[in-house]
Amino acid sequence: MHLDWTALGEVAAVSTGVTVAVVVVFALGVLGLARVEAAREGDTGTGSPGAGALGITQAGLCFLACAAVVAYGIYLIVPQFH
Repeated sequence: MHLDWTALGEVAAVSTGVTVAVVVVFALGVLGLARVEAAREGDTGTGSPGAGALGITQAGLCFLACAAVVAYGIYLIVPQFH
């Protein structure tokens, strides 16, 4: 039995990188929701009156990106989709 260690290392590196990227994007989405809550409470630390709209846009785009990555992963795993 022969293992291609280079290919295994590439797969491990890419999967680790994509996992970290998805976690960071999801955390940015949660940050956007926190901005929306801060704007609703009237917190002056947000810096601008449109922080609520910016926060909901940020959260929506980030969560949409996470959902797209998950959907692509499911597409790659399920052979009936090919």
